[in-house]
Amino acid sequence: MPTLQHFAGKTVLITGASRGIGRAAAVAFAGQGAHLILVARTRGGLTEADDEVRAAGGTATLIEMDLTDAGKLDALGPSLLARFPQIDVLIANAAMLGPLTPITHVSAKDWASVIDLNLSVNWRLIRSLDPLLQRASAGRAVFVTSSAARSCRAYWGPYAVSKAGLEALVTVYAKEVASTPLRVNLLDPGATRTAMRAKAMPGENPQGLPPPEVIAPIIVSMAMPAYQANGELVRAREHANYPSQYRS
Repeated sequence: MPTLQHFAGKTVLITGASRGIGRAAAVAFAGQGAHLILVARTRGGLTEADDEVRAAGGTATLIEMDLTDAGKLDALGPSLLARFPQIDVLIANAAMLGPLTPITHVSAKDWASVIDLNLSVNWRLIRSLDPLLQRASAGRAVFVTSSAARSCRAYWGPYAVSKAGLEALVTVYAKEVASTPLRVNLLDPGATRTAMRAKAMPGENPQGLPPPEVIAPIIVSMAMPAYQANGELVRAREHANYPSQYRS
């Protein structure tokens, strides 16, 4: 019996798609029949992601872009509109950790870089892509956040502040689209076996952490037309699809 493809004929845009959770999500959506628009800075990483998408039975449009280039990001939506009738799903995953150091030691350049990519880029992404998401019959947007937004741990200042701002931004956006078919939510993947996690916790054994492929099905479930939650924060560890062996 053929596998049901819930996203056949749908277009899914993923930022930070060249590795980690973004790439795993792309492969998962490809297996569901979606056409992927993969956005990342590195051509090599995008090509590798494209290979995996094709192996999973999907197709992809690759966009090599520095998301902090405001002009290019503002033009992204209008340029896509010339090629696609709508964007059905947005997965806003791109982020950076930044320096882990006392607030008083953070340089102005580092502060601006983290706030720009983790927060301001998502504001511009919303402005650029909202018209395309609104054209979908059941548009869905999932923004990847972190528990750092709420734990406010010492030395994680730029990252924690940027993610706290992201959560506020997305909550406001969700309220503004509440009367439309578009649904907007946040996902906190928790500790995951990614390059960012390795940089943040260099002494940690990565084999004890779930790989990005564990998070991908949760993202896919949040993008389903049947998923009607709006403005919610979903913690991966509390999701039914999260494997029990990683819950401890």
